[in-house]
Amino acid sequence: MGYQFLTYDMRRPGVVVIALNRPDKLNALSMALLGEIKTALDQATADEAVRVAILTGGERVFAAGADIAEIGERTPASSIIDATLPCWEAIRRFPKPLIAAVNGVAFGGGCEIALACDFVIAGHTARFALPEIRLGVLPAAGGTQRLARAVGKSLAMKMILTAEPIDAKAALASGLVAEVVPAETTIERALALADKIAAYSPLSAKLCKEAVNQSFELGLESGILFERKCSAALIGTEDRKEGVAAFLEKRRPEFRGK
Repeated sequence: MGYQFLTYDMRRPGVVVIALNRPDKLNALSMALLGEIKTALDQATADEAVRVAILTGGERVFAAGADIAEIGERTPASSIIDATLPCWEAIRRFPKPLIAAVNGVAFGGGCEIALACDFVIAGHTARFALPEIRLGVLPAAGGTQRLARAVGKSLAMKMILTAEPIDAKAALASGLVAEVVPAETTIERALALADKIAAYSPLSAKLCKEAVNQSFELGLESGILFERKCSAALIGTEDRKEGVAAFLEKRRPEFRGK
């Protein structure tokens, strides 16, 4: 499948790297680019060979935010019936582990994409911001909700109300990112983690992801019940039997997603 504004590369067995590729516009999230992100994630979802996806940008910029020219054309009605929503839903509902590998600027929608991924590996040059207030609007792709969940109310309010960015070190300290590495090694570190995840049972990875995400939606009692149901669902799988057998036989397991 051909893409104009991103690349789709099965870089390693089980691992696909989806790289935003609109460098002349600093990977600004146009309708066309967002549509291609959805298509790429749908392709990765349908491909059983894909166990983990990495979403990244360029070496100097992840994504500078929305395409301002397109924002200027919006009306109240078009904002409510937002044609970009399918892309954001595709990220939110992506059933496989999704890692953001971020170098440079991740502002506005770029920051919201990183927040929507399962975890973020940031290069030391990464900077995160939600500066929509400067345009008289607000982060409307989940930013106000996910940022507060990631970093807490106080820092989220400061970032959103002042439009001030935070650097990679502050992002790590606040919980927005999982690791900070030298910028030249960001994608390699993300690939190393993806390789590790891809070697595990894809069924287990999927339910681990679902259970953690449900912790933000459910109370503790309901969340623990959901966790137990996920655990019970895995007990009868071939992957669980293979994992136990490999442990007892002191060998590397071969998980098949069954």
